[in-house]
Amino acid sequence: MINKKDLYKWCSIKADDLPNHPELKTPFRMTETSEQIGELMAREFADDIRLANDENRQYRAIVPCGPKAWYAPFTRIINEENISLRNVTVFHMDECLDWEGRELAENDPYNFKTFMNRYFYGGIRKELEVPFDNRFFLTPSSMEEVRIRIWEAPIDITLGGWGQDGHIAYNQSRRHPFSAITADELRHSSIRIQENNLDTIIALGQRSFGAAYQFVPPMSVTLGIKECLSAKKVRIFSDTGTWKQTALRVGLFSEVDAEYPLTLLQEHNDAVITATYETASHPISENPDWEFKGINV
Repeated sequence: MINKKDLYKWCSIKADDLPNHPELKTPFRMTETSEQIGELMAREFADDIRLANDENRQYRAIVPCGPKAWYAPFTRIINEENISLRNVTVFHMDECLDWEGRELAENDPYNFKTFMNRYFYGGIRKELEVPFDNRFFLTPSSMEEVRIRIWEAPIDITLGGWGQDGHIAYNQSRRHPFSAITADELRHSSIRIQENNLDTIIALGQRSFGAAYQFVPPMSVTLGIKECLSAKKVRIFSDTGTWKQTALRVGLFSEVDAEYPLTLLQEHNDAVITATYETASHPISENPDWEFKGINV
């Protein structure tokens, strides 16, 4: 459980002081704009693939549905620089499900497969694209095959973002009143179907549907932390602002805590968190005159 005095201290740090702060648990980069974060994410991924091609080796990646800013620059870089994706295998990190654990309608805005086929795969030139047999989407029926294929060989990179509670993929903070988990259990979590947390549903409803939480998928299928952090390098990005701000501060400064899965990145040998200035800011850091009884130090 996060101590509120510690949280106040972390949230009081000015955004400009975060990248080189001496108490960081995980390396942190900051960009001014969403466009910059998209270019950074796309360039790092494309250069990694190019290196694998130059070394004549397979390249295996865990890829998210978001942040959205990187898809257009990635497509541009791949097409303009003739970077072949023929030796790339992609594992998609999660998918949303309806209340019965079934796949969503094809054009549901939270159908990640539809989105990725359109914006990640769709613009790549045919001769450069990822082979269809190398694209692994998570569904209730594909879980065990994906699990087997992921552990066949090392994963080169995990790309991703984080949620309002610092969840990576859909590895949310476990809030069930009769089924708490430890940080170690979260650390070793694997592919599963689950109910989404109420705070996740409310946050996504506010973000996407004008607070109409009724349209947010209530379940998901996700890679576990075990799979996501098995990669040789992990790069986590966000450009979506206020609903990520507190989780970022906890992820950067807290010890490992099961309430905030992002804190587990500090245990990885090559993990970096990147955020836009808006996402790195915090209202407490911008209002030093605010006073919280029993907390201010």
